[in-house]
Amino acid sequence: MFKQFPPIAALLGTALCCAVAGCSSPQTHEAPEAAVAPPAAQPAPLLAHEAEVGKLLKQLTLEEKIHMIHANSAFAAGGVPRLGIPELLMSDGPHGVRPEQGRDWKPVDLPANAGTYLPTNNTLASTWNRKLGYAYGTVLGQEANFRGKDVILGPGINIVRAPLNGRNFEYLSEDPYLVSQLVVGYIRGVQDQGVSACVKHFAVNNQETQRSKIDVNVSERALREIYLPGFKAAVQQGGVYSLMGAYNKFRGQYATENAYLMNTILKEEWGFKGLVMSDWGSSHNTMDALRNGTDLEMGTDLVLKNNSLDQSATASTAPAAPAPTKNIYDRFYLADAALEAVQKDPKLVPLLDDKVRRILRLMYATHMLGDAKRQPGSHNTKAHQATALKVAEEGIVLLKNDGILPLKKSVKRIAVIGANATRENAGGGGSAQLKAKYEITPLQGLKNELGGAATITYAPGYKIARGQKADPALIAEAVAAAKAADVVIYVGGSFHGYDYTKWTDNAYDAEDTDKPDLNLPFGQDELVRAVQAANPNTVVVLLGGGPMDVSAWVGQTRALVEAWYPGMEGGNALAHILFGDVNPSGKLPFTFPVKLQDSPAMKLGEYPSTPGNPLKQTYKDDIWVGYRYFDTYNVAPQFAFGHGLSYTTFKYDKLTVTPGPQRATVLLTVTNGGKMAGAEVVQLYVHDEQAAVKRPEKELKGFEKVFLRPGETKTLTLTLDREAFQYYDEVKKGWVLEPGKFDVLLGSSSRDIRLKGSVTL
Repeated sequence: MFKQFPPIAALLGTALCCAVAGCSSPQTHEAPEAAVAPPAAQPAPLLAHEAEVGKLLKQLTLEEKIHMIHANSAFAAGGVPRLGIPELLMSDGPHGVRPEQGRDWKPVDLPANAGTYLPTNNTLASTWNRKLGYAYGTVLGQEANFRGKDVILGPGINIVRAPLNGRNFEYLSEDPYLVSQLVVGYIRGVQDQGVSACVKHFAVNNQETQRSKIDVNVSERALREIYLPGFKAAVQQGGVYSLMGAYNKFRGQYATENAYLMNTILKEEWGFKGLVMSDWGSSHNTMDALRNGTDLEMGTDLVLKNNSLDQSATASTAPAAPAPTKNIYDRFYLADAALEAVQKDPKLVPLLDDKVRRILRLMYATHMLGDAKRQPGSHNTKAHQATALKVAEEGIVLLKNDGILPLKKSVKRIAVIGANATRENAGGGGSAQLKAKYEITPLQGLKNELGGAATITYAPGYKIARGQKADPALIAEAVAAAKAADVVIYVGGSFHGYDYTKWTDNAYDAEDTDKPDLNLPFGQDELVRAVQAANPNTVVVLLGGGPMDVSAWVGQTRALVEAWYPGMEGGNALAHILFGDVNPSGKLPFTFPVKLQDSPAMKLGEYPSTPGNPLKQTYKDDIWVGYRYFDTYNVAPQFAFGHGLSYTTFKYDKLTVTPGPQRATVLLTVTNGGKMAGAEVVQLYVHDEQAAVKRPEKELKGFEKVFLRPGETKTLTLTLDREAFQYYDEVKKGWVLEPGKFDVLLGSSSRDIRLKGSVTL
């Protein structure tokens, strides 16, 4: 039935094998528990070797301790051979293990450089499948082990606040609950392989423009309700071993060495016992870094050359860094300057010891030290490829469909139009950019699907080049191909166009740059309209890291598919969706506005910066991020948060809401009313009918992805604990659950509520 490369039959168990072998129903069943489910309980490995950590710490000299807390090459730090303490080796994720960068940002060509390129994190979030989060992390951990890495620098979980943020593809959602639910599985999947995950970027790093200069001010309520819950879940539920600071300032102090974020919240309130590392070059002050929670300063000679050490930042509070030495890493803030500061003030020694202790804890937890042996890992296995395929299949979102999809395999002439159809465009650019072992493009995926059963013609329609406008000759070629076809599959959207080895600005979805607008680049609007006029049987597929403005033609298109950056198996996954081998089940993890100006960051906030002062930004949108704004203020989205269509229908019924002591239990049935097996994401929202503060119209507080055969009914049980009803009170400086009546809303998106109940607490 499937003709993809490589084959995946029998890799994920009987259910998937059934689909591959050609059962009458398309693939919609869950992979078996053993393949993707996180363990029921988690130990506390960070604290399992405190005696050994204490013993090692006593043997270290002051100079050796300092050596442990700063980088000594591009992606390595520490190491004390005298005591058998190895270097800590890291690699960028968050979607795969990055090509080897060598000691000083010098690329090294290794056979293992080309590995599994998973779909980007926004694709993972679109699955709304906690189990796939664990499977995703497992692949990362196993391939990091194979490459000898101790830390994988992911997941990225910053809130998708501004749709222009160039790094949104690396993140999960605009909603803190959805982020919290998916991050836990990812972390456990990585760390169950004996590799540390590193959750990033803490905190309020929501744009790339001027990311190293901007000073963010956000209300305490918004900080607690929107921007921190994912990080708290990563620490307290996921048990993450390490965390990375952000580039931006927060309330006047750089986030990486921010006393309130790192000491008060992370380490004191949340009880984080692991390692805090800087982003590459995000440290700025020796004394702030020593005192305010930065345990490990990372960076490279390239970072230092591009962003020279700001010695003026340390002059008034710490000894200036010494003159340049042969080793540029000795010039880091937590290198020679920190050594001199500690030598002059012995009261700083306990702070230094705490940093080293946290590094050693991570080393024991990842089997770098102690008796446990490191797991050998594996690299680009068929199981890894199958996970990449599965995440893409469940993450692709069907946004619009008038019945043209799924396409019939009896179709004889297909025109594939759009330069993205042949572009290896698996993921966005920057530190998340990877080298795939292979990549199935959309055009190749369609050829794999149909073989020689149909004639497939291809026309690019546009050229991917900075500043490129609509090209009449290319449009004419595309129109001719469309007229000669029975069906057109248009594959366009965004691109990354980023070369991290040259740090160029030729990028659209990439690190260190934000998108200029939400328009389809290269004159695609004109092209799509022309193709639709030539052949109304046009299916539009968009690749990219987030919403695009489709208002110019979406009313005339018969079907619209959001394919994100779907990883190395993306072309196969797309073909399986378009031809009905897989019933789409993806749901949007963030709102798609009709136009950019509808976004709350643009409407209410100060994105990208305060006029007249580009270094300051106040989040005036406050808690009104994403659907919280659209639904509360009655702004119509293009596509709502949680939206995603299926080839079948689902009926919600028999809702009961049972109150408990500051909690509620919600039961309902869901029935597949169609003729095709499918999966529905049942979303549970809570509305506070009356509160002392203004609250959103609704907030996501539960969800469940349920897989159903035709005619099958399942009963779902969802639990709402006290946190589901609380808000943060800035006067009381804590969480409040006000007694009263709460509406309990069950639906298929934030704008498609099927059942409504209530509970009084």
